Order: sequence, then structure tokens, then C-alpha cells
Amino acid sequence: MVRIKNHLGKLGRIACIFPAVMLANASPALAENIPNGVAIFAALDKVTARISRLEVALGETVEFGALKVTPHVCYTRPPTEPPRTTTFVDVEERKLDGSEKRLFAGWMFAQSPGLNAVEHPVYDVWLTGCAKPAFVAVDPSKRKSQPRRRYRRLRRR
Repeated sequence: MVRIKNHLGKLGRIACIFPAVMLANASPALAENIPNGVAIFAALDKVTARISRLEVALGETVEFGALKVTPHVCYTRPPTEPPRTTTFVDVEERKLDGSEKRLFAGWMFAQSPGLNAVEHPVYDVWLTGCAKPAFVAVDPSKRKSQPRRRYRRLRRR
């Protein structure tokens, strides 16, 4: 009797561990980020209620009012994956005396603009997307087939 209980106890432990091991080894396939050359922001001037679209090349700085926006990287996902558009950006404010104060340095996410948006008493800036991908993944089933070239034989003289 004791042997049967010990044996069932070991099997019970193995049966409990097996699903946990299977779940730990089954990780979802992660798609690689696609680097882009341009970050697209929306900027709000709260005084005039004007919303502007800012398309900024990576490494360049654009001014919106007293703010300077400089994106460093901008990533998107392939069209077959859930969208996750992110950028790493620096936002600085130009003061009246000419000095600059860093307001924001970090990641912005287009899918949740309220999470890491720049909030200023006069201006708001948030990421809306990226443009000019470095490479585009093409689905082989949607690729157009190239027409076959026909060559003409030339006669020798």
C-alpha cells in the first residue's frame, strides 16, 4: 500500500510539472522591429487650439513654438503583427533668456499616447506614427509574378 501511494505521489508531481514545463518552453514568436527614417508627431498649441503634424527625420530637430523635438529611433512592426509604433525622443523647451530645459527624454508609444506624451502648460506632443521604413517585408503570396522575358534568336552571318 505504501509503495502504491509513493508511486502515485511521484506521478502526480510529474503530471503537475509537465504542463508548467510545456508552457514555459512555448514562447510566442516575436517579430523584429522595422527601423524607420522619419517619426511623425502630432503637436497641440493649447492657446490657439492648433494641431500640427510634425514629420521629423531621425537625428534632426524641429521647433514647434518654444519646443524642440529630436527623435533618435522610430520602430514599427510588420503588417502581419499587432501594431506597436515606438520612438525614442528628446524634447527641450527654449526659455525666454535663451537657455534650454529638457522636458522629456524617453520612449513614446503611438498606441497609448497618454502614457508618455509631453505635457506642457502651452504645448502637447505625442507620437502618431513612423514613415520611410528601412526595409519592407513582402508576403510571398501577394507578390506579383514578373512577366517572363522572351529572347529573340539572332542569326549568325
